[in-house]
Amino acid sequence: MNVITSIKNYFLGSYAELKKVTWPTRQQTINYSLLVIGLSLGMAAFFAILDYIFNAGITRLITK
Repeated sequence: MNVITSIKNYFLGSYAELKKVTWPTRQQTINYSLLVIGLSLGMAAFFAILDYIFNAGITRLITK
């Protein structure tokens, strides 16, 4: 019975803590999501360009 009481208290405490959280608005969530997607695409493009440059340089060194 003690285990069940502990589990119940855990969930009640978690629920109480979640009520204290200040959740972002829908617009903030959309803005942050777009920011993350944009930065991810930008970083992917940056590393793709670096990969291409290094690959071309190594290829020139090897084939010379």
